[in-house]
Amino acid sequence: MAPTALAAAIGGWTCPGVAVPAGYVITMFDISGCNGYGAWLQQPVRDGIWTCSGSPIVPGYVLTNYDSRGCSGVGAWYHQLVRNGIWTCPYSPIPAGYRSTSYDARGCSGLGAWLTVRA
Repeated sequence: MAPTALAAAIGGWTCPGVAVPAGYVITMFDISGCNGYGAWLQQPVRDGIWTCSGSPIVPGYVLTNYDSRGCSGVGAWYHQLVRNGIWTCPYSPIPAGYRSTSYDARGCSGLGAWLTVRA
């Protein structure tokens, strides 16, 4: 069923331009939703979740993989809680208390990745 609501109280399917609540990410896209404008599914963030390109990155999380075909073709990023020794993608925030070190050009589906360690 195609979403048509302009906004969800907290999360759920929303139309373009609706703010994503704190602690939520965008996980799916339906091109036919919202009368052809497209609709986005907002869900609570959790460790190990794929999100659509353009989704907020919740504090404490980093981007660790990329799928250019994910999220109905708009691209998707894999979100994980930061921890010592995790590889992060370009554009990933590096939370306070961590730093980037070694680089691997093959990481993050060929975009490159940096080893993130405690500062």
